[in-house]
Amino acid sequence: MPGSAGTFRACLSGAYQQPSGLGRHMTALQTGKAKPALVVIGNGMAGMRTVEELQKLAPDLYDITVFGAEPHGNYNRILLSPLLAGDKKMDDIMLHTREWYRQHRITLHTSDPVVAIDRHRRTVRSRAGIEVAYDRLLLATGSTPFIIPVPGHQLPGVIAFRDIQDVETMLQAARSHRHAVVIGGGLLGLEAANGLLRQGMEVTVVHVCGSLMERQLDAAAALLLKKALEQKGMRFLLDANTSEIVGNERVTAVRFQDGSEIPADLVVMTAGVRPNIALAKQAGLHCERAIVVDDTLQTYDPRIYAVGECVQHRMATFGLVAPIWDQARVCGAHLAGAGHRRYVQQATATKLKVTGVDLYSAGNFIGGEGSEDLVMRDPRRGIYKRLVLKDNQIIGAVLYGDVKDGPWYFGLIQNQTDISALRNQLLFGQALCGEAA
Repeated sequence: MPGSAGTFRACLSGAYQQPSGLGRHMTALQTGKAKPALVVIGNGMAGMRTVEELQKLAPDLYDITVFGAEPHGNYNRILLSPLLAGDKKMDDIMLHTREWYRQHRITLHTSDPVVAIDRHRRTVRSRAGIEVAYDRLLLATGSTPFIIPVPGHQLPGVIAFRDIQDVETMLQAARSHRHAVVIGGGLLGLEAANGLLRQGMEVTVVHVCGSLMERQLDAAAALLLKKALEQKGMRFLLDANTSEIVGNERVTAVRFQDGSEIPADLVVMTAGVRPNIALAKQAGLHCERAIVVDDTLQTYDPRIYAVGECVQHRMATFGLVAPIWDQARVCGAHLAGAGHRRYVQQATATKLKVTGVDLYSAGNFIGGEGSEDLVMRDPRRGIYKRLVLKDNQIIGAVLYGDVKDGPWYFGLIQNQTDISALRNQLLFGQALCGEAA
């Protein structure tokens, strides 16, 4: 795959021979008559963070056009859960208002997603028929929620938990209905369930696995979490396989493979997401599970970059904000022509956003051959800590009840710190380890 920085510098010097727009635009840029065009497909956190990083380095380099499917400016999806719970208002979660786009001379098209990319002509076309030429194209199409394709999944009252419209639908349901079922016991599902519980609904979480948040927690921590959420009034059906959403004009129940069913006025699907790659595939870009990018976030087309949940880098896909911020930083630098950075995957950390529940996990908490565990359990205080060690380093951590040292453990994981001298004090946290050191 061609290197983006070298390509960009060649364009600027006039040495890059392409039979169309970019060379002419760059020549015009040097004479001050025009700017090259950057089109961003996706007005979410990944795309706009990349634009911010670009503008830190080269604020006047491009004419920028952004297309978004939603009718808003860019907002913080991470805060949808507290918005649902009533802890935040709409203004609290906005990252970029329409005025911000105007101030930064960015053309924004809302409620108008791009439906076609013509790589030969280097243009995009929106659903409303707007056609814009690009010299550089940034794909930030995110992901789409996986709706389990059981009978009844298209009934009114069956939704995902992905955007502001979903939150508004849930809030409306909470005002006039009683029974909510959340399908999926991962991080997003539990946050949705907590928000609906806070809105006064009776909530049952249905999960196909035998423990909650199995991608972030071991079985012991998951059990503590389940008990804490049950004390708040949440109900759980684990090892449960949904077979049908029941209802005529609206959902009325959820039925399972064993024939049992529970009442449901609202069903929220949080059973995972899929990278949104339909547009990229239609344009002929190389995709596997997601849009394949190199260490510069460049696709197999050197004019097109991609960031966020729609990308696949070294076989991995992404759903947490920390790696996406790293991608934005690298991609923004390459779009600015300062292409000395490379994206390197790092360990990630998860913190559950449920009131009264303190939970933190990071790195490889499963372990494997050659790893060992340090475990602390204090059931009376509701504290559980598990550190996974290998070769005198921490490679993973799970904390429940007492999470104040989570970022410190995470730093030890990221820095691959030798903990030999701290081993006996590790479970007691940074303060005692500092004294030992």
